[in-house]
Amino acid sequence: MSTWNGVWQALDERLKLSDFTYPVPRHANTVAYSLGGISLIGFIVLIVSGILLAQYYNPVPQLANDSVRAITQVVHFARILRGIHYWAAQVVMVTVLLHMFRIFITGSFKKPREANWIIGVGLLAVTVGLFFTGTVLKWDQEGFEALEHNIAIGHLLGGLGHWFTPAFTEHVPLLVRLYIAHINILPGILLLLLAGHFWLIKKHGISARPGQPVAEMLPFTAHLKHLGKYALVFMGIVLILAVLRPPAVGPAPVEGIEVTKPPWPFLPLFAVENWVGVPGLFWASVILFLLLLLVPFVDRSPHAVWRRRPLFITLGFLLLVVLVGLGLLAWLTPGAVHVGG
Repeated sequence: MSTWNGVWQALDERLKLSDFTYPVPRHANTVAYSLGGISLIGFIVLIVSGILLAQYYNPVPQLANDSVRAITQVVHFARILRGIHYWAAQVVMVTVLLHMFRIFITGSFKKPREANWIIGVGLLAVTVGLFFTGTVLKWDQEGFEALEHNIAIGHLLGGLGHWFTPAFTEHVPLLVRLYIAHINILPGILLLLLAGHFWLIKKHGISARPGQPVAEMLPFTAHLKHLGKYALVFMGIVLILAVLRPPAVGPAPVEGIEVTKPPWPFLPLFAVENWVGVPGLFWASVILFLLLLLVPFVDRSPHAVWRRRPLFITLGFLLLVVLVGLGLLAWLTPGAVHVGG
């Protein structure tokens, strides 16, 4: 008996870990079907690195930018740690989007997995929220202008958006409240959604490849070993990027101007905002997430093979082309002033 099996049996005897396992098809170990697991690995890296960075970050507006600068220039190894956190966030954003795209193409959201698709849309929203609040916490010009958009949308929503404005309380800066959201509220929601997500995966199993017979089933431990390999690749990529391309620290923000563009996930919305202002930014976001939520309710045919779903596959690719096109347009053209000036 190997050491690993002995450790597993000892832990299982006491913690009943086998109750969480389930057989998985062989194709679950491919990259396409492991994107969810890779995203989970990324979230773990983000949580651990975020806890460490929080020991050195000061969310008070007057000190936030200086504390980020001190992390990169004073604290030993914190510069690499911040790079790991930054690049892990970029990679997770990509893997989460690719994971949802794979599920859509393979029809893995169909009966009986509709609820898990809805949870997945919630996880995407939380991931975007974490990405946005993390951008604000840098408290450079980009982060400050992101916060101004947050405030503008809060005013647009009236009473429903009161929490997102400084008027909610005069004693606690909005930056501090977004910091709390970044390290407490959003991670808490993330963990709850992940728990439901994984419970439903265990309940229904990993979806089969469309149009193919049921694959050979493997023990869950074999799947974990493959995820371990992907974890090493993930960490290798993130570490290399953290060393070779460490994230810059922008200067302290200047109030009353708008000169930056948002990070890449928000560029399509930025293009809409250039045309119709902050209301366009808000309503485009709402419409996009509503369209995602409607997917399992409108594509209700029993067919999962993409060739037998030409209408919805075409609509999905059309939406993707529009988003990519808007993103490129925003990247290539100068931005208008929306909330500054």
